[in-house]
Amino acid sequence: MSDPYTVLGVSRTASDEEIRKAFRKLAKKHHPDLNPGDKAAEAKFKEISQANEILSDAEKRRRFDAGEIDATGQDVPPRGFYRDAAGGPGGFKYSRGGGHESFADMGDIFEMFRQRSGGARGFGFGGERPGFDEQGFDMGGMPLTYSLSVPFLVAARGGKQRVGLPDGRTLDIDVPEGTADGTTLRLKGQGMPGREGQPAGDAYVEIRVQPHPFFEPRDNDVHVELPVTVTEAALGGKVKVPTVGGPVMLNIPAGSNTGKSLRLKGRGLLDRRTKQRGDQYVKLKVVLPDAPDDKFKEFLQSWEQGKAYDPRAAMEPFT
Repeated sequence: MSDPYTVLGVSRTASDEEIRKAFRKLAKKHHPDLNPGDKAAEAKFKEISQANEILSDAEKRRRFDAGEIDATGQDVPPRGFYRDAAGGPGGFKYSRGGGHESFADMGDIFEMFRQRSGGARGFGFGGERPGFDEQGFDMGGMPLTYSLSVPFLVAARGGKQRVGLPDGRTLDIDVPEGTADGTTLRLKGQGMPGREGQPAGDAYVEIRVQPHPFFEPRDNDVHVELPVTVTEAALGGKVKVPTVGGPVMLNIPAGSNTGKSLRLKGRGLLDRRTKQRGDQYVKLKVVLPDAPDDKFKEFLQSWEQGKAYDPRAAMEPFT
């Protein structure tokens, strides 16, 4: 994984707004929905999403800058950890798989800690260690915690998402509709196995929702900018607009202008606590053709003659 600052093309002193703008620009270019079947674009989108996940989170950015986590968001072991572990009891090996760290034999690790700390009590830190009793016997599997990056529409609509567990297993988990960024899902019995017939621990998955190139969530409302033609803005009419639940027809009033906001009630995100849906706000943006033809130019020239039309009149006192 490349340095997230390099991936997004920003400096290490970039502001949150500069990072957000850089990500949205790249996301619009490489999003899989806009590049169907393009594996390179899909890989690039995953890379910029991972970089944004690190830099858009103040705590993760601080930890990355401090060298506490790597570019994938995984903890960087303390200096000397591998050397000490390799020479410890059992000689366990450290391995990496699927973007997560795992250990060949967790029992060897626990045994090493017990020997070094004189028992399982807090591994030498003054407290009880979950999964062990005060005599140091394993009472059940240890929990696993990790994060999972989920596409915006999967979190909004709900669906299944495949995740690779640290021990090499894969699991299809149900992402509930309306899952918000930072939500933690508990997977019962999917943690480390217990010893001597004891039950396995649980896995805790922190959901990180990928930003979308068009939809911008604000609480349970969704905001989207909709390009419209000059004709649609001036004369009005019905146009198709995307929503998280699928496309709907939107009535544009005649005489609309860039910046006008229209509301689609109940077309936002589901609030899992209240079971109520937010709204979608559509901000219009009048877009001219890339290359206006001669007839269009002639029409505008003839229309403007004799018209008292000054869109910058309010700025006159400051110019």
